[in-house]
Amino acid sequence: MLFSRQFGSCFLVMLATGAILIATTQFVPQLLQEYYGYTATWAGLALSPGGMATVVMMALVGRLTGTVPAKWLIIAGAVVIAAAMYNLTNIYGDLNFGWFVWQRVYVGVGLPLIFLSITSASYEGIPKNKTDQASALINVARNTGGSIGVSIAQNVLAYRQQFHQSRLVENVVPSNPAYQETLQQMTQAFQERGSSALDAANQAFAAIGQAVAEQAAYLAYIDVFYALCLMALTAVPLALLIREPKGPAPAGAH
Repeated sequence: MLFSRQFGSCFLVMLATGAILIATTQFVPQLLQEYYGYTATWAGLALSPGGMATVVMMALVGRLTGTVPAKWLIIAGAVVIAAAMYNLTNIYGDLNFGWFVWQRVYVGVGLPLIFLSITSASYEGIPKNKTDQASALINVARNTGGSIGVSIAQNVLAYRQQFHQSRLVENVVPSNPAYQETLQQMTQAFQERGSSALDAANQAFAAIGQAVAEQAAYLAYIDVFYALCLMALTAVPLALLIREPKGPAPAGAH
């Protein structure tokens, strides 16, 4: 079945969708806790409205599947998710809670467009005695895709964070006037808070190092979300290969 045009395309789309779903579920709260100072509770709450958006969209998409071709719903969902991932590449230190909530809501809107459409399209051309096997493979695609997505995102994050930090520290050198000026200003600020000249200089140096590390992390997360954006867009050409189901999905589909 995996080598058939219809089911193989559905399987690959579900792989990409599972990758994005699980990767964002892990990395958005991780970002909020590590670099925005959120507690685990508030980081989790940032995802909750996306779940409610998914529930609402499930009911709406269920009505659309009978009138709109599955491939166009999949393309619409992939574009919405890709747009959300691309929007997440605009992260910086002053973003608020609501901004992250809306990004998750956009993902919650896009996911049902793909999930329900894949459910109906994946059974096209599958013999009735193999529908249980097809259902199991689609679930495997979602779960395996989630594992692949987390692995890819984690590797991108680690590698690109090292890369960006190595590039940023090239400017943190005594010969750089901007660095010297910043160091002097921060040293003076720490002295005004009561630190000795030596302690203030060490604190200023440490603060600059922390700022460089945080900026490298933001840039690495941007690369992660950009990679997920590209992954979502891969569903578009795959969806164009999908034929429209001639009838409703088998009763065993889930």
